[in-house]
Amino acid sequence: MTTLGAADLHLTGQLVGALNSFLYDRDDSALGKVLDRVPKPVRMAAQQYLRIRCEPVMGAFTEYGAVEAVREAVYFSQIDAELEEYLQGAYMIGLGIRMSNERLRDGGVGWAVQLLSDEVSVRASAEPRTWALPEGVKLVRTWTSKQRTGDVGPVRGALQVAADATDQGRWVRIHTLLHSRYDVDFEGSGTSEFVVDVFDSPVPLERHDE
Repeated sequence: MTTLGAADLHLTGQLVGALNSFLYDRDDSALGKVLDRVPKPVRMAAQQYLRIRCEPVMGAFTEYGAVEAVREAVYFSQIDAELEEYLQGAYMIGLGIRMSNERLRDGGVGWAVQLLSDEVSVRASAEPRTWALPEGVKLVRTWTSKQRTGDVGPVRGALQVAADATDQGRWVRIHTLLHSRYDVDFEGSGTSEFVVDVFDSPVPLERHDE
């Protein structure tokens, strides 16, 4: 994208940090304070790159950089103890989780699970969501693990909601996030939550090859 000269190498860490933070929170003022300190050609190159190449993508970045897929897809044939244990393990070590039901070729319903390198934070006042809603599909209900009752943990609570909606033939997606206690400097401080979206749409056909 651009190169800092020898006289400005000490700004490298600040520039990289500011760019990562901007991709996460889109705070122009914070980025501007750093860009004002770098040479004009570097500032212009960075601004042009961000404008052309870096459209906002929900859940794609933390302030430390891009969120990457640790496991692209693992498939489960049903909601059972094996799936619950798998999600519980990922949840306990702080991996991000994205999960969706799929209509199998034999008529049953399976689940595709993707594990991400990190959970993405959202501000205290923000909608609890780091997975963009699909276009052209009506959202019927969003449940979060803050709504669970009794002694049911967040993983089992989310799976119960997902199972009930699947029994009604609806498309369901589950993901996790870190819901901050703050609206400013909110990264990394809050409660980890499961979010279950139920759509007014039939369960989609499986997308992976058999």
